[in-house]
Amino acid sequence: MPELQSGLTVFVPVYNEEAIVKPNTQRLLAYLESLNLPYEIIIGSNGSTDHTVPLLQELAASHPPVRFFHLPEKGVGTAFVQGVRMARFDRIVTVDMDLSIDLAFIARAGKLLETHDIVIGSKITGDQKRPWIRKFASNLFIQLARVLLGIGFHDYSIAAKGYQTKAIENYLDRVDKKTFYVVLLVFFATHDGARITEVPVSCCDMRGSRFNLVHEGFYKFGNLFLLWLRSCLSRFGPRIDKPPQTH
Repeated sequence: MPELQSGLTVFVPVYNEEAIVKPNTQRLLAYLESLNLPYEIIIGSNGSTDHTVPLLQELAASHPPVRFFHLPEKGVGTAFVQGVRMARFDRIVTVDMDLSIDLAFIARAGKLLETHDIVIGSKITGDQKRPWIRKFASNLFIQLARVLLGIGFHDYSIAAKGYQTKAIENYLDRVDKKTFYVVLLVFFATHDGARITEVPVSCCDMRGSRFNLVHEGFYKFGNLFLLWLRSCLSRFGPRIDKPPQTH
């Protein structure tokens, strides 16, 4: 990893977002410019097959703070790891390309990361406009994570999370290739005594999911139970050598 500077990296994973990648990146640039601090935007395409990558090339060419990479296979956890390893700054905030989370979270997380290792933006403790089935599944998952893993937070989605870059370096080889990586980061960091805080966020996300919800449900709940089982069987508690993987 490069030597880290004081500032903010905003990481945005994308998959086939040709319709919104340019206007929303420009909106994000405008917001970050208003914060008056060093920043960069790293956009990680994982498996995109539309015109997302050519559009990212144009954005990076015309806007120096924008950097991007493309991975041939879909895997947001893999993209996150790549984004962290590319980061120039000591704090990282993740958002979705649809910018469905209130952008004020970025500034708030950046400030909190001066004294915390992880900042969790929570839709459940904030305000959310999402389809009822997604809210129901999220609530069930969160309650199971609380009971099985002993982590009492309210949101393990990709967006609206902040990390001190140095604080999560040791976990990068142990996280999941897909969306379960947030749970693993929070799980490992919690049991290592990391400084984690949670703040409410506003979310308006009524567009269709980028994932097959049935497959995603089996994948996430399956990984949750596997992680619980492995942590129970391991003499070393939460320090698991390899994260559970389901396909």
